[in-house]
Amino acid sequence: AIRWSLADPAMFRTQLRAVLRAAAHGKVNLLFPMLAHTHEIQQTLAQVDLARAELDARGEPYGPVQLGAMIEVPAAALMVRTFLKYFDFLSIGTNDLIQYTLAIDRADESVAHLYDQLHPAVLRLVADTIAAGARAGKAVSVCGEMAGDTSVTRLLLGLGLRSFSMHPSQVLAVKQEILRADTGKLQAWAQAVLDSDEPAELLVE
Repeated sequence: AIRWSLADPAMFRTQLRAVLRAAAHGKVNLLFPMLAHTHEIQQTLAQVDLARAELDARGEPYGPVQLGAMIEVPAAALMVRTFLKYFDFLSIGTNDLIQYTLAIDRADESVAHLYDQLHPAVLRLVADTIAAGARAGKAVSVCGEMAGDTSVTRLLLGLGLRSFSMHPSQVLAVKQEILRADTGKLQAWAQAVLDSDEPAELLVE
């Protein structure tokens, strides 16, 4: 993740220069993973600036790049307004966000049953991130298993999500749910789910 990249700045800038050069040939969005601290954000963006300066010094062409951040730890979700000051877009990594919010490891059979994408705390973090992005006029997407789970597609739409990232095999089913949905009518219901102590019961209804 970003900590590994920042621990080896020379390697990181090699990757960044390659991405920037690729952007000369078409649109590129660059998404940084596992950010949790303001100083990590600042160090990451400083490396991007250095990579651009290195390309300028070499006389090598490069293009504009939209910079984004993954929201996949509770710290990032809770300081989302700070992230929106620095980045052009956000993507909520639900698999990791759920694990870190609920302090579990899905690979550990003794606690895997506690993995719950409908836990009120998880839904609140997701909803607040989507809402903050909308207020800032910046795109927020959801990735991970939650994005491709048709049982929560209507809920995510009601919370204001308009960008889903998922495995190609899930696209058709999710698309069908989206086409059937009336987003205007889903907002009040989604808020009720968000306010509930037992959100899963309202989704069953």
